[in-house]
Amino acid sequence: MLVKFEDLPETSRIWIYQSSRSFKEQEIEAIEQKTKEFLNNWTSHGSDLQASYLVKYKRFLILALNSDLNKATGCSIDASVHFIQGLEKEFNVDLLDKMNVSYKQGDFIAYKTLSDFRQMAKDRAISKNTIVFNNLVTNIAEFNENWEVPVSDSWHGRFVK
Repeated sequence: MLVKFEDLPETSRIWIYQSSRSFKEQEIEAIEQKTKEFLNNWTSHGSDLQASYLVKYKRFLILALNSDLNKATGCSIDASVHFIQGLEKEFNVDLLDKMNVSYKQGDFIAYKTLSDFRQMAKDRAISKNTIVFNNLVTNIAEFNENWEVPVSDSWHGRFVK
């Protein structure tokens, strides 16, 4: 069952999917509609899951689940992955590759492979103050506090001296 993101408790589980490119406005509208449909029908062992989503910076799709009410099980997690895979095919984007890095360059969100990002750090093209997106956060509280952080405060910090 779809609820407002801000109505979910901070303990709610989240999954962050970063796109290999920015979405166009009409794509965002379609993705939001498909996500609403999916979340309205998302269940775990026949029980509705209280869930929501955000689209941030035209590049990230964040799914959230109130795990205080019902936990996502293997089948419900598989269903969400199949949903994301369907979006990947329909919009010709990569959403599941965790070996890429997104970071801020002014108002622009850049997207690099991990090896390119590592090389940029060696070349000092990024600094310890560069804002990166820590897509490994697991709940809304962590998302609010630790999703957009300087490289020095994230797991990416090991690349910057």
